[in-house]
Amino acid sequence: MKDFTHFDEKGCARMVDVSFKDSTDRLAVAEGYVYVNSQTMNLIRTGGMKKGDVLTVAQIAGIMGAKRTPDLIPMCHTLALSGVDLELALDEDKSAVRIEAAVKCNGRTGVEMEALTAVSVAALTVYDMCKAVQKNMVIGGIRLLHKSGGVHGVYSCDE
Repeated sequence: MKDFTHFDEKGCARMVDVSFKDSTDRLAVAEGYVYVNSQTMNLIRTGGMKKGDVLTVAQIAGIMGAKRTPDLIPMCHTLALSGVDLELALDEDKSAVRIEAAVKCNGRTGVEMEALTAVSVAALTVYDMCKAVQKNMVIGGIRLLHKSGGVHGVYSCDE
């Protein structure tokens, strides 16, 4: 068990102690997609969904998701986020809503999970807002695009 960071010497789950780490500026960027049919795409584009403005509601939900990440992911630390920027756009070529989240903080641990949670919650909200029209939407492609800060330095995904 000594090689596992989230288990103590008895094999019990624990939250990693980061108190010895220096605070650094942290940034994580994640993306994901909600694949929709042409009717759903048109209703999102024109504001025709009965539940309201899909992209705005999903944007707000994603920001809330980032802020609530430690409530959802058991081993995540509570962080004082300094910024959450969530962009949703219609990708006509993929027939999808593309979601990108950028999360920042100055802290002792990274914000990758907050960015991924923001994208996931926004995607689930798009699904919820559109499910009356289309049940077979697909949520996918959720991934970390970039992270910086901390001892591991910069990561950027290879397309």
